[in-house]
This record gives sequence, C-alpha cells and structure tokens, in this order.
Amino acid sequence: MKRKRLVCAVYPGSFDPITNGHVYIAERAAAIFDEVRVSILLNLQKQYTFDVEERRAIASEALSHLPNVTVDSFTGLLVDYVRQQDAQVIVRGLRAMSDFEYEFQMALMNRQLAPEIETFFIVTDAQYSYLSSSVVRDIFRLGGSMDNMLPQGALRRLRERFQAHSHKTE
Repeated sequence: MKRKRLVCAVYPGSFDPITNGHVYIAERAAAIFDEVRVSILLNLQKQYTFDVEERRAIASEALSHLPNVTVDSFTGLLVDYVRQQDAQVIVRGLRAMSDFEYEFQMALMNRQLAPEIETFFIVTDAQYSYLSSSVVRDIFRLGGSMDNMLPQGALRRLRERFQAHSHKTE
C-alpha cells in the first residue's frame, strides 16, 4: 500500500497587519493542504507598522482556530525558505487582475529558481477584494471603521499602536 504524501504549503506575506482577507486565504489553504505555514517576510528595506514579532503574534492569534496552520517569519529568497521548510507549494491570494499579473510573474520566476515548487493561487471572497494591509492602515488612521476588515486582535493592536503614537505627538 502506498503511503499518502503530506503536502506542506507556505503562505508568505508582510501581514502588517493580517486582515480578514488574509485569514480567508489561510482558511482555504488549510482546507486543501495538510500543513500551512503563514510566513511573514522581513524586508529590511521596508518600514512596517508592527515589527516581525508583533506581526507573528497578531497572525498567530487570528489563525489559532486552524490546527494545521503555523506562523513563522523569514528573510531572503522565498524559494530558499520553502525548501528549508520541506514544503512543496507556495500559496498566493488574488484580489484582482492587477494582483494576477504581478503574482504570475513571481510564480514564473520562482519556477525558474525552483522547478520542484508549485505556486497555488486562491481567489479571495468578493467581500475582501478591496482589502490590503496598507489600505486598512490608511483608513484606520483617518478614523474609518475596521470591524469587518480585521480580526479582533489586529484591530486591538492597531488601536493600541496609534493611540500610543498620538500621545507622543501631543
């Protein structure tokens, strides 16, 4: 009898902060793959609202209902990280055609670098098609409601972060 191969997928991103759209993609991936690693990219050239440990904590809380999902972080080339994790698949979420064009180019480049790793696209739910972490942060700074856009832990942390900043500038 042939043993079933366990398939591990990596879902990379900056997750600054994780949104309900990200959670949706992670839930879909968790239903398809045996193991999913939500992997937070640390790009030293980019300025983040939350440091990598905060982003890991927020994402871990938001995804705690998914027993086959873990949260990790990495630097460097994604395909190198995927190989180190002994994973076979990269999961990417798509919101719009503009996402597809960029993600398609990245998938082709990753295939060139690591032909053994597949890229798996998951289309988000229509209610999240406009969501991005940067848009959420901007709306939050301007006082807009985030109730349907962010997990409760991410919303709480954003409130804490921006209240702390507003007290420093007063």
